[in-house]
Amino acid sequence: MENTTRVQPINEVKDPITQKNTELNKPQMPLIIGGLIIGALLMVYLMITQNMVQPLLLVIGLLLGYTLFHARFGFTSAFRRLMSVGNGQALRSHMLMLAVAVTLFAPILAFGYSFFGGGVTGYVSPLGISLLVGAFMFGIGMQLGGGCASGTLYAVGGGRTVMFVTLLFFIVGSTIGARHLPFWTEDMPAFEPISLATSTGLGYGGAWALSIALFGLISWITLVVERKKKSPKMAPLPSTKGWKRIFRGSWPLFAAAIALAVLNALTLMTRGAPWGVTSAFALWGSKVAQFFGIDVASWGYWQGANAQVLESSIFMDSTTVLNLGVILGAFLASAVGGLFKLTKINVKNVTAAVMGGLLMGYGARLAFGCNIGAYFGGIASFSLHGYIWGVLALAGTFVALYLRPLFGLSVPKSKDSFC
Repeated sequence: MENTTRVQPINEVKDPITQKNTELNKPQMPLIIGGLIIGALLMVYLMITQNMVQPLLLVIGLLLGYTLFHARFGFTSAFRRLMSVGNGQALRSHMLMLAVAVTLFAPILAFGYSFFGGGVTGYVSPLGISLLVGAFMFGIGMQLGGGCASGTLYAVGGGRTVMFVTLLFFIVGSTIGARHLPFWTEDMPAFEPISLATSTGLGYGGAWALSIALFGLISWITLVVERKKKSPKMAPLPSTKGWKRIFRGSWPLFAAAIALAVLNALTLMTRGAPWGVTSAFALWGSKVAQFFGIDVASWGYWQGANAQVLESSIFMDSTTVLNLGVILGAFLASAVGGLFKLTKINVKNVTAAVMGGLLMGYGARLAFGCNIGAYFGGIASFSLHGYIWGVLALAGTFVALYLRPLFGLSVPKSKDSFC
């Protein structure tokens, strides 16, 4: 277990979302009631105007956001801890999450079963220059912007003010990336997508076994690195015991890893595709650009099947609904924990948020997804591009360690314990 059940005194723990020292504060009942009302209204609207898929996805999104916040489950911080001081605790939780995910995804993808009978498709994307450049850019961007795609959403829900700036420019960068994507995918060299299950002859059973072996190998490597570097442990977060821990206090990382994998599998069975985040950002930005008279419909990105998405209501877009659910779920989790509070911003962290958001948005489009769609969803779908994304994002993280101090952002030191 990587978190503790001991309640920490208020002056010992600094919450990674609010950046304030906290213990188990009282629930913020007005915010909880307001969040529940907004959720109920959105649910009713979706039930009236959309099919049953959208309301179900809103619930899944709520649970995803709730889980992410309660465990402070991060991708950005996990990569930074490994590359800066060699701590692999959080990355090992990623391997557990992926192990559970491939175990659930394998039969779903093999038999094509979904709740609504529309078939299922994993995220298996091409291997080319766009993937390499995009994942590397994203790795730098998430370290400057203060969060990855999912981290940006749940940090916004938790009230971290600078992340609103990151989200805004994440949308801008994703929109620009959509405009430029045909150049990167059509004019730059690339190989066909490679699935460990269908492109290698292994089948889903063999691909599952290979994936589990790879996750075990990566976990072992992180343990070797930790012993060699004598890396610091992650600082515990305030929590409680028993059933109350479901609602109050931090969750163990292993519990969140399992929950996220199960919820991703439910997403796959509900909408026929894994959890994704950033395609909605390109849609939102393109809608705004279209409103101001830009001929977005002529972009190559919005041709073919995507054309209907652009012309439809954003509430018909399943990724949009999931994103709204994640933000609202994180908001409710922060309010239940008494942690929601808008934080201060300054010129340096706003500048970093602008640059980080742009890099992540642009990079996600080039790399066929973010830490969720490419890394989590890609690896869970047995796609080789998911592993390559992770390696290049780690490389981008390493570069960003030298850039963060320029914006007043901290880098963990070998003598520090950290959240």
